[in-house]
Amino acid sequence: VFRKNKRRKAPGPDGVTPACLKTCADQLAPIFSQIFNRSLELCEVPSCLKRSTIIPVPKKPKITGLNDYRPVALTSVNITGPLLDPLQFAYRANRSVDDAVNMGLHFILQHLDKTGNYVRILFVDFSSAFNTIIPTLLQSKLAHLSVPSSICQWISSFLTDRQQLVRLGKFTSHSRTTNTGAPQGCVLSPLLFSLYTNDCTSKDTSVKLLKFADDTTLIGLINDGDESAYRQEVKELAVWCSHNNLELNKLKTVEMTVDFRRNPPALPPLTIMDSTVTSVETFRFLGTTITQNLKWDNHIDLIVKKAQQRLYFLRQLRKFNMPKELLKQFYSAIESVLCTSITVWFSSATKTDLRRLQRIVRTAERIIGTTLPTLQDLYSSRVSKRASKIILDPSHPAHILFDLMPSGRRYRARTTKTARHRKSFFLQPIYLMNS
Repeated sequence: VFRKNKRRKAPGPDGVTPACLKTCADQLAPIFSQIFNRSLELCEVPSCLKRSTIIPVPKKPKITGLNDYRPVALTSVNITGPLLDPLQFAYRANRSVDDAVNMGLHFILQHLDKTGNYVRILFVDFSSAFNTIIPTLLQSKLAHLSVPSSICQWISSFLTDRQQLVRLGKFTSHSRTTNTGAPQGCVLSPLLFSLYTNDCTSKDTSVKLLKFADDTTLIGLINDGDESAYRQEVKELAVWCSHNNLELNKLKTVEMTVDFRRNPPALPPLTIMDSTVTSVETFRFLGTTITQNLKWDNHIDLIVKKAQQRLYFLRQLRKFNMPKELLKQFYSAIESVLCTSITVWFSSATKTDLRRLQRIVRTAERIIGTTLPTLQDLYSSRVSKRASKIILDPSHPAHILFDLMPSGRRYRARTTKTARHRKSFFLQPIYLMNS
């Protein structure tokens, strides 16, 4: 655990830097192991490990109030662990943000293959999600998941009687003790929140509930205009939130409708607790811009803009006669932008958009004076690697899509009726591996 620390991370209230923990891992690991094991035996967390320093981090460029800050807590604890819900993609081995987006798109595109179907997507936003966790309720949920009682009590001890203070620049507030929530910015908090919401699932097969830590998305697969199951699941989600001390942010919770029928009728608005949910045409879903028409123009526009900004710095480095190897290292920062969620959108992007992106690669090649991998090569490589990991992981929700035929050499091709579905991520590696 110590060796996995990032050196440049900020230290907690104890002042011990991650660089120190990483450098002295061999010497410190036995000592901390004894402390940690003793802590588990006593079911009590030392008070020094529960202290946190709150750093207000702006959520947006223009600040209008305290709610525009994210209270990131600097703690002295570094803990990781597994999750259970198959549609919870955060803090689980062999899961990623792209998996969550691709799985959601798979549900949508597969459903839209049938004429007359449409989809309603609810993007849920919680108000101060991590700050509303009730330790006693979390403890009972962990016990229900067969977590040993000593671990349950230890986690409860970690979350209660926590001292925290706020530091802004050179100014520091007085410390306060809190008994609710989990420190935001602590690596354990998203895991605890994921376990806290583990029992928040959809009961109807026509409604999919995807989660990535506190990002929750409800996908209603509507057949023959019957929205009763979808609306019932939305009501049950609101009731679940009420019972678990979670507050839905009505202003930021929005809905998108994906409907490719020729003359779709006006759909009745969705309401949550007597409040009408705002309908949007575009939404930033886990870092990927999703639109009603499931096209990628808006997302690729953002990629091109960001990549061109970094091309400027590459040109500046070239003017200062930086070595070619250093320029290639900097290009990796541009490539990371170009490949942002590439497995999600590349196969469905238009040729015009792909040419725009490839033009950036060619420009970088001229600046550096070397040959660089094409986007097609990068996409094919990532798709193959991702598919291989999913195939080896029976617990992955997409594992069942890779059905090996009796010959043992080819995978069963999925029947599709639309080009949209045929170009989706989970079908592309099947075509690649069978070719």
